[in-house]
Amino acid sequence: MRRALGWAGGRLRGPEASVSGRMCSGGGGGDGADRRFPLAGRVAVITGSTDGIGLAVARRLGRDGAHVVLSSRQQENVTRAVASLQAEGLSVSGTVCHIGKTEDRERLVAKALEHSGGVDFLVCVAGVNPLVRSTWEASEQIWDKILDVNVKSPALLLGLLVPHMEKRGAVVLVSSTVAYSPFKLLGPYNVSKTAILGLTKTLALELKPKGIRVNCLAPGLIKTNFSQVLWKNEKILKDIQNLHQVSRTGKPEDCAGVVSFLCSPDAGYITGETIVVAGGSPRL
Repeated sequence: MRRALGWAGGRLRGPEASVSGRMCSGGGGGDGADRRFPLAGRVAVITGSTDGIGLAVARRLGRDGAHVVLSSRQQENVTRAVASLQAEGLSVSGTVCHIGKTEDRERLVAKALEHSGGVDFLVCVAGVNPLVRSTWEASEQIWDKILDVNVKSPALLLGLLVPHMEKRGAVVLVSSTVAYSPFKLLGPYNVSKTAILGLTKTLALELKPKGIRVNCLAPGLIKTNFSQVLWKNEKILKDIQNLHQVSRTGKPEDCAGVVSFLCSPDAGYITGETIVVAGGSPRL
Protein backbone atom coordinates (compact mmCIF):
# COMPACT_ATOMS: atom_id res chain seq x y z
CA MET A 1 0.00 0.00 0.00
CA ARG A 2 1.58 3.22 -1.12
CA ARG A 3 0.11 6.42 0.15
CA ALA A 4 0.06 9.46 -2.09
CA LEU A 5 2.74 11.56 -0.49
CA GLY A 6 3.64 14.57 -2.36
CA TRP A 7 6.84 16.35 -2.92
CA ALA A 8 9.52 15.99 -5.51
CA GLY A 9 12.99 15.23 -4.19
CA GLY A 10 15.80 17.45 -5.37
CA ARG A 11 19.55 17.71 -5.02
CA LEU A 12 20.88 19.99 -2.33
CA ARG A 13 22.92 22.81 -3.80
CA GLY A 14 24.18 26.28 -3.04
CA PRO A 15 22.42 28.41 -0.43
CA GLU A 16 19.71 25.85 0.20
CA ALA A 17 22.25 23.80 2.18
CA SER A 18 22.04 26.28 5.03
CA VAL A 19 18.26 26.34 5.28
CA SER A 20 17.31 25.02 8.69
CA GLY A 21 14.43 22.61 9.14
CA ARG A 22 14.68 22.81 12.92
CA MET A 23 12.26 25.71 12.96
CA CYS A 24 9.61 22.97 12.90
CA SER A 25 10.07 21.45 16.34
CA GLY A 26 9.25 17.76 16.55
CA GLY A 27 8.40 17.56 12.86
CA GLY A 28 5.14 19.48 13.11
CA GLY A 29 3.71 22.41 11.19
CA GLY A 30 6.22 23.12 8.49
CA ASP A 31 5.04 26.52 7.18
CA GLY A 32 8.53 27.98 7.47
CA ALA A 33 10.36 25.12 5.78
CA ASP A 34 11.66 25.24 2.21
CA ARG A 35 9.23 22.92 0.43
CA ARG A 36 11.88 21.93 -2.10
CA PHE A 37 14.05 20.58 0.71
CA PRO A 38 11.69 19.59 3.55
CA LEU A 39 14.50 18.03 5.61
CA ALA A 40 17.07 20.81 5.14
CA GLY A 41 19.38 21.33 8.09
CA ARG A 42 18.43 18.01 9.70
CA VAL A 43 20.66 15.05 10.59
CA ALA A 44 19.54 11.47 9.86
CA VAL A 45 21.10 8.27 11.22
CA ILE A 46 20.27 5.20 9.14
CA THR A 47 21.32 1.66 10.04
CA GLY A 48 21.87 -0.97 7.36
CA SER A 49 22.17 1.83 4.81
CA THR A 50 24.81 0.81 2.28
CA ASP A 51 22.51 -1.34 0.13
CA GLY A 52 18.88 -2.03 -0.65
CA ILE A 53 16.15 -0.17 1.23
CA GLY A 54 18.60 1.53 3.57
CA LEU A 55 20.65 3.05 0.74
CA ALA A 56 17.52 4.18 -1.11
CA VAL A 57 16.28 5.86 2.06
CA ALA A 58 19.65 7.53 2.59
CA ARG A 59 19.63 8.89 -0.97
CA ARG A 60 16.08 10.22 -0.62
CA LEU A 61 16.66 11.90 2.75
CA GLY A 62 19.84 13.42 1.37
CA ARG A 63 18.05 14.74 -1.71
CA ASP A 64 15.40 16.19 0.58
CA GLY A 65 18.09 18.18 2.38
CA ALA A 66 19.25 16.11 5.37
CA HIS A 67 22.81 15.29 6.30
CA VAL A 68 22.84 11.50 6.29
CA VAL A 69 24.99 9.24 8.48
CA LEU A 70 25.34 5.83 6.86
CA SER A 71 26.33 2.61 8.60
CA SER A 72 26.79 -1.09 7.99
CA ARG A 73 29.03 -3.91 9.19
CA GLN A 74 31.73 -3.69 6.50
CA GLN A 75 34.02 -0.69 6.03
CA GLU A 76 34.32 -1.24 2.28
CA ASN A 77 30.55 -1.04 1.92
CA VAL A 78 30.42 2.17 3.97
CA THR A 79 33.22 3.73 1.93
CA ARG A 80 31.57 2.82 -1.37
CA ALA A 81 28.11 4.10 -0.37
CA VAL A 82 29.43 7.37 1.07
CA ALA A 83 31.46 8.04 -2.07
CA SER A 84 28.49 7.25 -4.31
CA LEU A 85 26.12 9.64 -2.54
CA GLN A 86 28.72 12.37 -2.19
CA ALA A 87 29.27 12.14 -5.95
CA GLU A 88 25.58 13.06 -6.31
CA GLY A 89 26.21 16.23 -4.32
CA LEU A 90 24.62 14.98 -1.11
CA SER A 91 25.81 15.66 2.45
CA VAL A 92 26.88 12.26 3.76
CA SER A 93 29.18 10.66 6.32
CA GLY A 94 29.41 7.09 7.57
CA THR A 95 30.93 4.59 9.93
CA VAL A 96 31.09 0.86 10.53
CA CYS A 97 28.32 -0.31 12.83
CA HIS A 98 27.19 -3.81 13.73
CA ILE A 99 24.01 -2.72 15.47
CA GLY A 100 24.19 -5.72 17.80
CA LYS A 101 27.47 -4.51 19.34
CA THR A 102 27.46 -1.92 22.12
CA GLU A 103 30.72 -0.28 21.07
CA ASP A 104 29.54 0.03 17.48
CA ARG A 105 26.29 1.70 18.50
CA GLU A 106 28.24 4.18 20.62
CA ARG A 107 30.58 4.92 17.70
CA LEU A 108 27.63 5.53 15.37
CA VAL A 109 26.10 8.03 17.80
CA ALA A 110 29.44 9.83 18.22
CA LYS A 111 29.81 10.04 14.44
CA ALA A 112 26.33 11.50 14.05
CA LEU A 113 26.93 14.15 16.71
CA GLU A 114 30.06 15.36 14.91
CA HIS A 115 27.96 17.13 12.29
CA SER A 116 25.96 19.57 14.41
CA GLY A 117 25.74 18.18 17.94
CA GLY A 118 22.28 16.67 17.54
CA VAL A 119 20.24 14.12 15.63
CA ASP A 120 16.80 14.59 14.13
CA PHE A 121 15.97 11.23 12.56
CA LEU A 122 16.74 7.59 13.26
CA VAL A 123 15.79 5.03 10.61
CA CYS A 124 16.46 1.42 11.63
CA VAL A 125 16.75 -0.75 8.54
CA ALA A 126 19.45 -3.22 9.64
CA GLY A 127 18.17 -6.74 10.15
CA VAL A 128 19.19 -10.38 9.91
CA ASN A 129 17.59 -13.68 9.01
CA PRO A 130 20.09 -16.55 9.22
CA LEU A 131 17.39 -19.22 9.02
CA VAL A 132 15.02 -20.14 6.19
CA ARG A 133 13.08 -22.81 8.06
CA SER A 134 10.19 -23.20 10.44
CA THR A 135 10.12 -21.74 13.94
CA TRP A 136 10.42 -25.06 15.76
CA GLU A 137 13.64 -25.87 13.88
CA ALA A 138 15.44 -22.76 15.12
CA SER A 139 18.20 -23.17 17.67
CA GLU A 140 18.59 -20.94 20.72
CA GLN A 141 21.52 -19.24 19.00
CA ILE A 142 19.37 -18.40 15.96
CA TRP A 143 16.62 -17.00 18.17
CA ASP A 144 19.12 -14.88 20.09
CA LYS A 145 20.72 -13.47 16.96
CA ILE A 146 17.45 -12.55 15.25
CA LEU A 147 15.84 -10.96 18.29
CA ASP A 148 19.05 -9.23 19.32
CA VAL A 149 19.64 -7.51 15.97
CA ASN A 150 16.07 -7.03 14.77
CA VAL A 151 14.32 -6.00 17.99
CA LYS A 152 16.60 -5.30 20.95
CA SER A 153 19.37 -3.37 19.22
CA PRO A 154 17.18 -0.67 17.62
CA ALA A 155 15.74 0.08 21.05
CA LEU A 156 19.19 0.26 22.61
CA LEU A 157 20.47 2.55 19.85
CA LEU A 158 17.48 4.81 20.27
CA GLY A 159 18.20 4.91 24.01
CA LEU A 160 21.58 6.46 23.26
CA LEU A 161 20.07 9.00 20.88
CA VAL A 162 17.02 10.17 22.84
CA PRO A 163 18.91 12.91 24.76
CA HIS A 164 20.07 14.32 21.42
CA MET A 165 16.66 14.10 19.70
CA GLU A 166 14.28 15.67 22.24
CA LYS A 167 11.74 18.12 20.84
CA ARG A 168 12.99 17.64 17.29
CA GLY A 169 13.13 13.95 16.48
CA ALA A 170 11.39 11.31 14.42
CA VAL A 171 12.07 7.57 14.37
CA VAL A 172 11.15 5.08 11.66
CA LEU A 173 11.46 1.38 12.47
CA VAL A 174 11.29 -1.19 9.69
CA SER A 175 9.01 -4.20 10.10
CA SER A 176 7.59 -6.29 7.23
CA THR A 177 4.30 -7.58 5.90
CA VAL A 178 5.28 -10.94 7.43
CA ALA A 179 4.26 -9.34 10.71
CA TYR A 180 0.66 -9.54 9.43
CA SER A 181 0.87 -12.55 7.11
CA PRO A 182 3.68 -14.85 8.29
CA PHE A 183 5.68 -16.72 5.70
CA LYS A 184 6.18 -20.35 6.67
CA LEU A 185 9.90 -20.50 5.85
CA LEU A 186 10.83 -17.41 7.86
CA GLY A 187 10.05 -18.69 11.36
CA PRO A 188 11.67 -16.46 14.01
CA TYR A 189 12.10 -13.62 11.51
CA ASN A 190 8.29 -13.38 11.29
CA VAL A 191 8.15 -13.13 15.07
CA SER A 192 10.82 -10.44 15.21
CA LYS A 193 9.01 -8.29 12.68
CA THR A 194 5.75 -8.67 14.59
CA ALA A 195 7.60 -7.50 17.70
CA ILE A 196 8.64 -4.34 15.85
CA LEU A 197 4.96 -3.36 15.54
CA GLY A 198 4.63 -3.53 19.31
CA LEU A 199 7.92 -1.71 19.82
CA THR A 200 6.66 1.10 17.59
CA LYS A 201 3.47 1.54 19.62
CA THR A 202 5.29 1.40 22.94
CA LEU A 203 8.05 3.84 21.99
CA ALA A 204 5.54 6.25 20.47
CA LEU A 205 3.69 6.36 23.79
CA GLU A 206 6.85 6.70 25.87
CA LEU A 207 8.55 9.33 23.71
CA LYS A 208 5.57 11.55 22.99
CA PRO A 209 6.29 13.77 26.03
CA LYS A 210 9.83 14.25 24.69
CA GLY A 211 8.59 15.46 21.32
CA ILE A 212 9.85 12.43 19.42
CA ARG A 213 7.54 10.68 16.97
CA VAL A 214 7.92 6.96 16.28
CA ASN A 215 6.41 5.26 13.24
CA CYS A 216 6.97 2.08 11.28
CA LEU A 217 7.44 0.98 7.69
CA ALA A 218 6.26 -2.51 6.71
CA PRO A 219 7.56 -3.41 3.25
CA GLY A 220 6.30 -6.34 1.24
CA LEU A 221 8.66 -8.19 -1.07
CA ILE A 222 11.27 -5.65 -2.12
CA LYS A 223 13.94 -6.72 -4.60
CA THR A 224 17.17 -6.49 -2.61
CA ASN A 225 20.12 -8.76 -1.90
CA PHE A 226 18.63 -9.47 1.53
CA SER A 227 15.40 -10.87 0.06
CA GLN A 228 16.86 -12.75 -2.89
CA VAL A 229 16.13 -16.13 -1.30
CA LEU A 230 12.46 -15.27 -1.94
CA TRP A 231 12.36 -13.44 -5.27
CA LYS A 232 14.82 -15.79 -6.96
CA ASN A 233 12.50 -18.71 -6.24
CA GLU A 234 9.84 -18.60 -8.96
CA LYS A 235 7.20 -20.49 -6.97
CA ILE A 236 7.66 -18.36 -3.84
CA LEU A 237 7.62 -15.19 -5.93
CA LYS A 238 4.33 -16.14 -7.58
CA ASP A 239 2.78 -17.03 -4.22
CA ILE A 240 3.73 -13.64 -2.77
CA GLN A 241 2.51 -11.76 -5.84
CA ASN A 242 -0.81 -13.61 -5.69
CA LEU A 243 -1.15 -12.86 -1.99
CA HIS A 244 -0.66 -9.14 -2.52
CA GLN A 245 -2.35 -9.06 -5.94
CA VAL A 246 0.56 -7.27 -7.62
CA SER A 247 2.35 -7.98 -10.88
CA ARG A 248 5.81 -6.78 -9.88
CA THR A 249 8.31 -6.97 -7.08
CA GLY A 250 8.80 -3.80 -5.08
CA LYS A 251 11.84 -1.57 -5.46
CA PRO A 252 13.81 0.02 -2.60
CA GLU A 253 12.76 3.43 -3.92
CA ASP A 254 9.13 2.48 -3.25
CA CYS A 255 9.97 2.70 0.45
CA ALA A 256 12.22 5.75 0.43
CA GLY A 257 9.59 8.41 -0.14
CA VAL A 258 7.40 7.03 2.64
CA VAL A 259 10.28 7.26 5.12
CA SER A 260 11.04 10.83 4.04
CA PHE A 261 7.40 11.74 4.57
CA LEU A 262 7.37 10.20 8.06
CA CYS A 263 10.45 12.25 8.95
CA SER A 264 9.07 15.47 7.49
CA PRO A 265 6.98 18.25 9.01
CA ASP A 266 4.02 16.95 6.99
CA ALA A 267 3.88 13.93 9.32
CA GLY A 268 4.02 16.04 12.47
CA TYR A 269 0.64 14.73 13.67
CA ILE A 270 1.44 11.07 13.01
CA THR A 271 2.99 8.77 15.61
CA GLY A 272 2.64 5.11 16.55
CA GLU A 273 1.49 4.16 13.05
CA THR A 274 2.65 1.60 10.49
CA ILE A 275 2.54 2.19 6.73
CA VAL A 276 2.54 -0.92 4.56
CA VAL A 277 4.39 -0.68 1.23
CA ALA A 278 3.48 -3.91 -0.56
CA GLY A 279 1.51 -3.01 -3.67
CA GLY A 280 -1.63 -4.11 -1.84
CA SER A 281 -2.08 -5.93 1.43
CA PRO A 282 -4.54 -8.49 2.82
CA ARG A 283 -4.03 -7.33 6.41
CA LEU A 284 -7.30 -5.37 6.82
